[in-house]
Amino acid sequence: MTVPGTTSAVLDAPPSWPDPPDPDVYSGLAGEIVGVIAPHTEADPVAVLGQLLVAAGSVIGRGAFFGVEATRHHANEFVVLVGDSAKARKGSSWDHVARLLARADPGFATRTRSGLSTGEGLVWAVRDPAGSDPGGGDPRLLVVEPEFASVLKATRRDVNTLSPVLRSAWDGHPLQLLTRTAPAKATAAHVSVIGHITGAELRAQLSATELANGFLNRFVLLACRRVRLLPEGGDPDPLARSGLEGALASALAEAKSAGQLRFSPEARSAWWEAYAELSEPHDGLAGAMRARAEAHVVRLALLYAVLDKSRSIGLTHLGAALSLWDYAARSTAWALDEASGDSLAEQIHAALATAPDGLTRTQIRDLFHRNQPAPALDQALAVLARTGRARRQRVTTAGRPAEHWSAGDPSAAGVGVTVGGDSAPTSRPPSRGVTGAP
Repeated sequence: MTVPGTTSAVLDAPPSWPDPPDPDVYSGLAGEIVGVIAPHTEADPVAVLGQLLVAAGSVIGRGAFFGVEATRHHANEFVVLVGDSAKARKGSSWDHVARLLARADPGFATRTRSGLSTGEGLVWAVRDPAGSDPGGGDPRLLVVEPEFASVLKATRRDVNTLSPVLRSAWDGHPLQLLTRTAPAKATAAHVSVIGHITGAELRAQLSATELANGFLNRFVLLACRRVRLLPEGGDPDPLARSGLEGALASALAEAKSAGQLRFSPEARSAWWEAYAELSEPHDGLAGAMRARAEAHVVRLALLYAVLDKSRSIGLTHLGAALSLWDYAARSTAWALDEASGDSLAEQIHAALATAPDGLTRTQIRDLFHRNQPAPALDQALAVLARTGRARRQRVTTAGRPAEHWSAGDPSAAGVGVTVGGDSAPTSRPPSRGVTGAP
């Protein structure tokens, strides 16, 4: 694709990259907007789309919803873009969306923040008025975290309440802060989240606890990359004179009072067919991340529908949502490929992957400022060795033999490594260091 006045070279996807989403994800008004922006940016169209849907849902608030029994699914959604740092153009994709939404809704910028670190801070930002306290001002909040790894780190701290508060926020439940000095509650908070992270960071910060408690599966993961080269950039304002900014503003205004949406008869039949497949359990970490598939599809379909000013979720809206979720599932499998669920093991593996000469056991210990106990390092290294993602060698020194680790090939798991006559099979913990034996 060539943009007048520039040279645009479309880039091939790297090996093992997930298959692209079906074209029907770019349906309706959302698709039209992305279609106009796409030729003028190096960013992945699916990154623009995912953030556009979430940002629009943040503006809409709780005035539109889909009911499932006693549960209301509102237009708030959580999405994380996964791609290489700097090269994936995650920030560029957000810049287009931020400018568009700021024009469509004058208060958008004031309700967009970053810096998630504690649950208390989140509740305080959207708190209800109480006495002389005017409250947060607006229950709608969009949190954009360009360094989402810091959020995952925060949720792993023992006394941090960020994870349970975010879980309740996604569910649409009232949020409450119980302290003696500044108690606060948010009865109608409408919180949406956009995060950016690299695949290595995601695997390094992945916590089995956050998978088990349902924190991470409240996020839709979308793999994104640089899709074209624009040496001189594209049109800096591609939506000007397109009429789409006005169309979006009008759709958002109507959606705020849309009320309950239901499936059209055709979409309802398709939903019954898709529901069983979405409900099937899947193995592994990627399977755990997909445990809320039905809820995510409903919310995405709701967003597609209200942006089209529809008062029901039609077959086109449901089809677009299902296709976007399919891509999210492929993105999740790609992002978590070979991940162990042991965050310490993943951090060690990330360090080994960037150390061509490998690391000694002492250097690995020093990565964590000697704050990780030896048994924890033993277990993490054992996980990597067992799966073939790290290889151990014994290096003869003037004193005790040194333990040297390097990134391994998972396909070679179980193959022994012999150095200086010492065999260390990677299919089980090495006899020294990893097991803690003297």
